[in-house]
Amino acid sequence: MRDHATDSDDLTKAEKTSEPLPKADAQNVEPLKNDELDDGLLTNDPLSNEDDENLQSAFDEPITTPYPRTSEKKQKNKARLKNIIMALILLLILGIVAYGLFKDDPAILSKTLTKPFGKSNHQSSQTITLQGQMQLQQTSIAAKVPGRIAQILVTEGDMVKKGQQLIEMDSPEINAKISQAEAGKKAAQSQLDKANNGARPQEIAQAKAAWLAHKAASDLAANTYERINRLYEEGLMARQKRDEAYAQFIANQEQTEAARLQYELAQEGARSEDKDAASAQVAQVEGKLAEAMAAKEEANLKSPISGLVDTVIVNPGEVIGEGVPLLTLVDTDNQWLVLSVTERYLSQFAINQQFVGTIPALSTPDKPFTKTFTVFASSALADFATWRPTNNDDGFDVRTFEIKARPTEPDARIRSGMSVVVTITPNKAP
Repeated sequence: MRDHATDSDDLTKAEKTSEPLPKADAQNVEPLKNDELDDGLLTNDPLSNEDDENLQSAFDEPITTPYPRTSEKKQKNKARLKNIIMALILLLILGIVAYGLFKDDPAILSKTLTKPFGKSNHQSSQTITLQGQMQLQQTSIAAKVPGRIAQILVTEGDMVKKGQQLIEMDSPEINAKISQAEAGKKAAQSQLDKANNGARPQEIAQAKAAWLAHKAASDLAANTYERINRLYEEGLMARQKRDEAYAQFIANQEQTEAARLQYELAQEGARSEDKDAASAQVAQVEGKLAEAMAAKEEANLKSPISGLVDTVIVNPGEVIGEGVPLLTLVDTDNQWLVLSVTERYLSQFAINQQFVGTIPALSTPDKPFTKTFTVFASSALADFATWRPTNNDDGFDVRTFEIKARPTEPDARIRSGMSVVVTITPNKAP
């Protein structure tokens, strides 16, 4: 016992006075093999003194790993980051798919969200909000004739009546056409009057005098022929003389007949065909004059409807061409609502059915502006923009329809493009 105690004290003193042992180099330490572990540390064989000292030294020295752990942590971090990114991408894809399925039908999303919580069908029914736009009848005012704008008589926002002058134009070409048409009308009318009045009295008297003169000559020729013919029969006149007297008698008769017909023609006046031709000529010139006057009237543009001046496009002094829009009028009495509704809710918007809509632009925080609308038209929109495949319980594709409804009482404050909010209950019977 004494010897053992002495050895322990000596060992303690030696540990206090001795220098620390150098640490083992990590590169010089070789990992123990499985055979060596099985033969040494993991067996129950008693250790020798030398083995005990070696084991004690091994516990005193720091244990180092045979490879750095920094690269292993980096690999784990990269793998974790990759998994996070893949999860985010998957969530994004699922969100896009869900949005595409439920964006047109919020009721499906409501059913999907409420089913896990065990709500009843009465609790799952909710109101659906639809948004449409107001439309007003617009009329574009354009010029039928080219010209220069002399004056604009209205401004944007003015209320105008039907027939009220809007724009005054200056067009010298139209005035020149009017003058030409008026001169042509006078000429054609003179020809018509001449045809209707016939020959002048002097011309008729002249024709009558010519007829009477030829008649007297014809009578003289007849008497001369009779005397010469009697002499010829008595053998006192040559046959040649008789023939000459007969020819003169016949010629005078023909001239007398021609003069008589000329006299009758002067009395009757122009032919009916000539009168018709003169009348047609007058009508043609009157048409040209009316066209010129209409062009002048169109140059002074007037409102075709009663309404509101929406936009004024041109300015005074500008030269405009034919058919160019100058301003736009809006008929405030012709209003309607355009609403896009899927066929799931189409039963609540039947023809002649009424519903209530709110116009936010005319509403106040304490008093919403509501209007009652009556459906008057319903039509399907284009297939490429309205068909949506569904994978819900209903099992059919959803199509969108355009609903048009007029307010029961038009309001002059409503403008084209104002939003209208309509709230419906999907499960409510129409």
